[in-house]
Amino acid sequence: MLGCGVNPQPAQAQAGNSYLKGKSFNNITLEASLKPFKRNDKAYIREVATEMFTQWHSLLRHTDTVSVMLWTSDGSEILDYKGTLDQSLEWARYLGNPNTKHEVGSGPEELSIHERAYLYMDNPPAFTYGDLKFIIQALKEAGKRVTGKPILVGATFDPGPEFAKSEFKYKKHPEILGGSAMGHKSFVSCYSVLNADNNTYAGFPKGIPANTPFGLFFGRQSQHFLKDLGYDYIWFSNGFGFGAEGWSATGAIFTGKDFAQNRLADLTAKINDFWKLFRKECPTFQIQTRGTNLSVGADLARDAVNLKQIYEGNYNMLPPPNSPWAALDGDFGLEMVGYMSRMAELPDNRFLFRYYTHDPWWLNSPWLDRYGREAHDIYLPMSVSRIDANGKIGIPTHLNFLTIDNSLGEMPTQVPDEVTPHILKARYDAPTAPGPLVWVYPFDEYHQWAYSAKDRLPEVYYGDWYIRQAINNGLPLNTVISTTSFQSVIARQPGYFRESTLLTIAPDVGSALEKALMGFVQKGGKLIIFGPTDHASPAFLDFLNQTNDAPLEGEFRIRTNYMTDMLEKAYPSVINHRALFSGGGFRTTLKNSSDAGTKLLVQVEQGGKSRDAVWVRTRPEWQGGKVAYLRGTNASSFTGGRLLTPDDPEKWFTGPLHLRYILQEFGLGHSVEKQDPSIKNPVLTIARSNNAFIFSGYNPNSTVKQRFRFQQGAPLLLGLETKLDRGNSTYTMPTSWNRECRVFVEQTDGIVSFKELHSGQKGITKRYSVEGLKNATVRIYPEEHITDQQFHAYVNAAYPWKTGQVTFKAGDNRFGKHYIVENVTGNLVVSW
Repeated sequence: MLGCGVNPQPAQAQAGNSYLKGKSFNNITLEASLKPFKRNDKAYIREVATEMFTQWHSLLRHTDTVSVMLWTSDGSEILDYKGTLDQSLEWARYLGNPNTKHEVGSGPEELSIHERAYLYMDNPPAFTYGDLKFIIQALKEAGKRVTGKPILVGATFDPGPEFAKSEFKYKKHPEILGGSAMGHKSFVSCYSVLNADNNTYAGFPKGIPANTPFGLFFGRQSQHFLKDLGYDYIWFSNGFGFGAEGWSATGAIFTGKDFAQNRLADLTAKINDFWKLFRKECPTFQIQTRGTNLSVGADLARDAVNLKQIYEGNYNMLPPPNSPWAALDGDFGLEMVGYMSRMAELPDNRFLFRYYTHDPWWLNSPWLDRYGREAHDIYLPMSVSRIDANGKIGIPTHLNFLTIDNSLGEMPTQVPDEVTPHILKARYDAPTAPGPLVWVYPFDEYHQWAYSAKDRLPEVYYGDWYIRQAINNGLPLNTVISTTSFQSVIARQPGYFRESTLLTIAPDVGSALEKALMGFVQKGGKLIIFGPTDHASPAFLDFLNQTNDAPLEGEFRIRTNYMTDMLEKAYPSVINHRALFSGGGFRTTLKNSSDAGTKLLVQVEQGGKSRDAVWVRTRPEWQGGKVAYLRGTNASSFTGGRLLTPDDPEKWFTGPLHLRYILQEFGLGHSVEKQDPSIKNPVLTIARSNNAFIFSGYNPNSTVKQRFRFQQGAPLLLGLETKLDRGNSTYTMPTSWNRECRVFVEQTDGIVSFKELHSGQKGITKRYSVEGLKNATVRIYPEEHITDQQFHAYVNAAYPWKTGQVTFKAGDNRFGKHYIVENVTGNLVVSW
């Protein structure tokens, strides 16, 4: 229902009046198709436009600018544009794929909507380009009236067969097709070349000359189309501009069997030429991008996508956001790795988070069905942050909703009403400091190795897939910084990562990164190195206490020496290390097995030969510093599908689990209890916000119990009870969850709760209660601005808080700003 008569108060007085405490957005984009405009009637179009902004008004008050991104067609409306507004518009009025051999609405009943299309309604309206121009203007006028904000409207280009019929792609110019994401050669390749064409186009009134680069044609057409119709920017969808294959683990370089490195430089140059050609023809309109479903390292090694070169091209672009595919396949590890790797370095400090509310083409509305109204794909990616070269924490500046209308052209108010509170809660909890685990991403190194080294593409490919698997198995990773920015930050602020453990690859011989990493540990830092060390210096190998032997691959038996997960049916004790997918064979061993500061944790054995897989090392002169090394097995392979397939967990041990297990050596213990290896592990992030620890999670199986024990004690999640088990807090969580933690307790057993109380006292803004304590040591993390004089602690006391006040002391600043209350039995109340 359109909500007739809704006319909210004009928001001019509210513009910029955001209550997100410095966390408001620069831009919020409502993506929409033309389906809600079910009548080509100007009054009706204005009414629909008003309703679009009204539904999201409580969220739009928290942004500087509002955008509408129109999914008008499949992008062919740009390619076909002749420069006249009375031209008929082919638009996305379908359910399913209209570019198949079956005509719309025809074919056998058993065909799926991927095999044919239907009209989304009886007798959908006809539009011209002039009608589209009116819709764009109506959106700008309605948006300004409802929100009081500047309104931008963007066009979209999709390289594939979805959304609308495309005579241009699939009949007139099939030579431009390259990628095979939806069938053989079904996606437009950005570096393709057009055959001659005598038809009239806005940018080519006399036709297209033979051998015209697609980037040149598309850029010139875009310039005419965007300018003539009143658009403000353009969106490149589904990997367009980033290689030929946006969805697959393979591409133009990696076949699934080997890497064609000899093709890398030429294909990279072709991709970069597309950007240059497009920008020459369409010089000023901002470009926004969807990017691929994969990560920086994987895209570079499999499909020649040099993101560093694109970022440095000064193309006035926004970097790709998180992939929406976690809604479809539950692969949060892949979504998070892609998101973090792309934000490690940026053209500027702008980047966006995109959330999948509806799908206007494929008869699904992810918030209502795929997610089941669970907010995991809000809280997990919105807990992610980047750190720039100045040590500034970066969170998304832009927010997109794909889309605000469903496949039938409906805009159910239930969706914005239910989604908005979660978005705002995640934003209020957005990171303000590095998380407990920080990924130091080798953005520059990966791009250098790909072109300058003859044998390192497998290593570049492997690293991101390994972290993908680790995240999918519970690695609590939410913060990323590039290796280049890391060096800048610790040079200026040596204690910046005092509370964090860093995770990265082995640096190159004699590099500045090598010196920085070793110095970080030697001055008390905590560091995890993963992956091959074939190119590490003797000095760095000595630092790790490591040497390399002849490479081995295949099945290995595992021997472990530390606490793992608790299963009724144990994990397999065999791992499958495939050199092609794991950056080479298993070579690593301890150089000095009797070194007093080295603790070997995992060893693998094959036919009488052993390799050392995981260990930690420290030395007295390192001021408490510690380094861990994990060789790392990808535990996945290419079996002909779209992505790498994880190993069968009932047959082979999932190697990246070791990365979560090793965290207990750094005071960050997280394990699970479950029935058997086939049950998927929870996905988890732990962010730091206003001195709190924000735990966010996704449980593929809600029977799994999670156990936590940090160096500070057992974390208590706000609003919940926990049954302590040998000093661990234990929780059985729902499918999605987001909880604040400000209290850690050292206590062996018992049921303990952590609840928020009302203030009830002038000058007090927060009050919390911890119950069930038995001779416990309690650590409390107040908000960042709280001083010693503002903090209060009471034992076994009640309102009006005139008795029971106890002394407290400041905690060790290695664990952040906190206070300690010791020997507590009963109830502890803290306030500030």
